Amino acid sequence: MAKIALYSDKSDSVTSVSNVFIDEYMSDANGEFVKIYLYLLRLLNLPDASFSISSVADKFEHTEKDIKRALCYWERMRLLRLEYDAADNLTGIHLLDSGAAGAADDAAAAPCPTVQPSVSAAPIPATQPSVSAAFADSDTTVPAEKTYSADEVKQFRENEAIAELFFIIERYLGRPLSPSDIQKILFLYDGLHFSTDLIEYLVESCVGSGHKSMPYIYKTAFRWADSHITTVDEAKQLSVQFHRSYYTVMNSFGLSGTGRNLTPEEIRFLKRWTSEYGFSDELIAEACRRTIDATSRPNFRYADSILTGWHKHQVHHLSDVAALDAEHAKKKAAAVPKTAAQAPKNKFNNFTQRTYDYDELEQLLLTSSAQ
Repeated sequence: MAKIALYSDKSDSVTSVSNVFIDEYMSDANGEFVKIYLYLLRLLNLPDASFSISSVADKFEHTEKDIKRALCYWERMRLLRLEYDAADNLTGIHLLDSGAAGAADDAAAAPCPTVQPSVSAAPIPATQPSVSAAFADSDTTVPAEKTYSADEVKQFRENEAIAELFFIIERYLGRPLSPSDIQKILFLYDGLHFSTDLIEYLVESCVGSGHKSMPYIYKTAFRWADSHITTVDEAKQLSVQFHRSYYTVMNSFGLSGTGRNLTPEEIRFLKRWTSEYGFSDELIAEACRRTIDATSRPNFRYADSILTGWHKHQVHHLSDVAALDAEHAKKKAAAVPKTAAQAPKNKFNNFTQRTYDYDELEQLLLTSSAQ
């Protein structure tokens, strides 16, 4: 791993720890996090003042993820600032003055960016919801959770990974966990079999989108379970997939730049098209285009009727749509009565006769009635 630059606002030539750190920060921090912070202070006295995540992990016999988690914690405490390059690689750590005004007041700030490079994706407008919002709509039914006894909770707390998870979640939420919160978290771990890493990412994702409510987090977890999400990578990929489809619909319907977000009902349509039907963005965009051509406005119910029809006909590519269109045109041509072309022209019928596809009219009528 590349070397990371380390520098400070302080010019001391000795390893000193401020009284502010001891009085206001040290008592609330995880002991291992304190060790990492003190070691950073010590490294500032080295000639090159640089280090790597792997070297610190080796020294303290921790994983690299443990070291990154400690760095993120101290950044949330406003005692250091992490610097990244364009690829989200950690390139520098700037230790801040622990006595600076406002440092303690910002302790409950939002979590720092992940140190790991994120999954690449097209730029997403700021108005678009996170994956947690996409999979936490109001129709989600949360099953009854198991109730853990005091002895069971105590036994779980003796698990170092669970104890650390509780600590991290408290920092994300900016408050102590209530007994009800603990019951829910334990059920995610024990009932849904989410790993501690996945639960941590779940909370980070929800808090990052502005939702610190445990019911919201809990509901999102069940959406992930319904989507068979079992790892952090799968959760990240789900986020990328949803955002791309969201961006496709917003562009195809001409909603980008209007400041309008999709409603919960529209998001449910989008989730059906992507998760249930498995349609590509290309097919979704084509359905949106046809919707605009037919109705002259964004109409999710109309687009849904198109995509549902394609799903029934096992459409997977645009070439399948072209074949379906050709077959439909052939049936329409065959259904036109031959006598219509042979009818004598007079002042009553000397105009182009209209032909109707009654199946299409019936579908449009049903669609209009459902709105």
